[in-house]
Amino acid sequence: MSKTKAIRNFCIIAHIDHGKSSLADRILELTGVIRTSGSEQVLDSMDLERERGITIKAKPVRIPYRSPGGAEYVLNLIDTPGHIDFNYEVSRSLKACEGAVLLVDASQGVEAQTIGNAYFAVDAGLEIIPVINKIDLPNAMIDDCLLQLEEMLGLPAEDALLVSAREGTGVPALLEAIVSRIPHPGGEPAAPLSCLVFDSHYDPYRGVIAHIRVFSGSISPGDHILVKSSGKTFDVEDVGHFSPQPMPCQRLVAGDVGYVSAMVREVADVSVGDTIISPEHPETPFIAGFRRLQPMVFCGLYPVDTGDYDKLKMALEKLQLNDSSIVFQKENSAALGHGFRVGFLGMLHMEITVERLRREYEQNLIATMPSVVYKVATTAGDVLMIDNPSKFPSVQEIDHIEEPMIRAQIVVPTAFVGPCMELASSRRGTLAGMDHPDQRRVVLTYDFPLVEIIADFYDRLKSVSQGYASMDYELAGYRTGDLVKVDILVNGDPVDAFSYIATRDAAIARARVLVSKLRKLIPRQQFKVPLQASIGGRIVAREDIAPIRKDVLAKCYGGDVTRKRKLLEKQKEGKKRMKMVGSVEVPQEAFLSLLKLEE
Repeated sequence: MSKTKAIRNFCIIAHIDHGKSSLADRILELTGVIRTSGSEQVLDSMDLERERGITIKAKPVRIPYRSPGGAEYVLNLIDTPGHIDFNYEVSRSLKACEGAVLLVDASQGVEAQTIGNAYFAVDAGLEIIPVINKIDLPNAMIDDCLLQLEEMLGLPAEDALLVSAREGTGVPALLEAIVSRIPHPGGEPAAPLSCLVFDSHYDPYRGVIAHIRVFSGSISPGDHILVKSSGKTFDVEDVGHFSPQPMPCQRLVAGDVGYVSAMVREVADVSVGDTIISPEHPETPFIAGFRRLQPMVFCGLYPVDTGDYDKLKMALEKLQLNDSSIVFQKENSAALGHGFRVGFLGMLHMEITVERLRREYEQNLIATMPSVVYKVATTAGDVLMIDNPSKFPSVQEIDHIEEPMIRAQIVVPTAFVGPCMELASSRRGTLAGMDHPDQRRVVLTYDFPLVEIIADFYDRLKSVSQGYASMDYELAGYRTGDLVKVDILVNGDPVDAFSYIATRDAAIARARVLVSKLRKLIPRQQFKVPLQASIGGRIVAREDIAPIRKDVLAKCYGGDVTRKRKLLEKQKEGKKRMKMVGSVEVPQEAFLSLLKLEE
């Protein structure tokens, strides 16, 4: 058997918490790559990954496998993230494979992201092996899952394998299915070099280490390589495999999965999805599907102690080295001081990043309300992409505002369709389709403005469906909306951190709730403090914080009423003078409380 024909490149795709990482561990144990240890989930080594039951960072591993017939194979398992925020990484990982193990939880059935990932795999032209996991559970619905595979995904039920990743049942049969069903990689070792970068990590001593799948040609230490998107050339210092730790080797040839180190110091020089070629053959085409990652959700990150600004900057720079999809720039806020405007792929990506900054880099942070990128068309004919409400031009300069839209698939049990549709309608959702794949479940297709789902939509969806609903979404371009910017004024001065964008209908109601809550949170001053919400200079809501008053009449035990009036008028004049020179500081506690404001 030739070397290429003995290779099988595959990945495991599944909905969150369907047992993907556990199955990967059983495969590694069965093939002797790792010994059985007390630490579960070898590939999910990050604390956050284990706590949340998700894969954040994809990891490849090379598995030597001897079949019962005595044939020797090399299985390259490419682990993939399961959440929609990381779907570009999933698509690149799939591109590096010839086959995919599609995992379905026997107790949960086919979920929204199972459908999304299956479509990804079909689009990539992969051989799909359906696997029903957790068959050892007492509430396993094996027959239902087989029916769902056929009706929702069009996969023959007789092709499905029954597995228990926890107990190891059915895993040997799965390994044989991988060898027999998944085709070996093509590509000629003698052809010009063409490699796909499906992931990367940063080593402080060796720079960016690119995780690659070689499609044609070969790559060895000492070779010159060209990164297609940036046009930069580098000298290869080291190549190797993941077993699962990096293991150097002499060379990687067509069909191999491994890593390449070439002293690349800038993370931006090698992007996920990039193509590495030989400088001698610059005509070698891109491997299809490459695009630059675009952040979709933005928020401000500020240190609680303003003296920690430089520490936060260093932490973000270090984190960016291992996660090139994070973008950030300096930002100043009247309420919170100096900080950064940070862009993320989605809400989960934002939560994970903020949590990693707090844990791994010991940062004490304030994260502002997340926002999205609006497309603002001005009367001068310009189109501005704005991620921060405080940067919006004046009302007179705006022609119209467009907001990003998504198409969401919600899989929900029949009993909870009503509450889910009610929730979707309250978030400006437009029903685009309703399918009944079986008697128990409904697939709802909705169009949503992205801003409506980034805060707490997923939590609410789980709440109204008692945890049974699942959601998957994809971006669906921009749509013009009747949107306005609302400014909050404290004592006549706008506070940029409280500015927000909302539909004209909802803006005034939310403004009233906001100023009412703010009145209780800002400490009383020696003078009356007006709190106002304005839309384009028009005041739409107002509350006043009553002043602290000294009892100037306490010393009057009697006498003429004019004496009392004179003292009160004198106090009034003093308050008026104080208001002219006085300033109001918004406490951080007030700001943090308002971040939790429900619409």
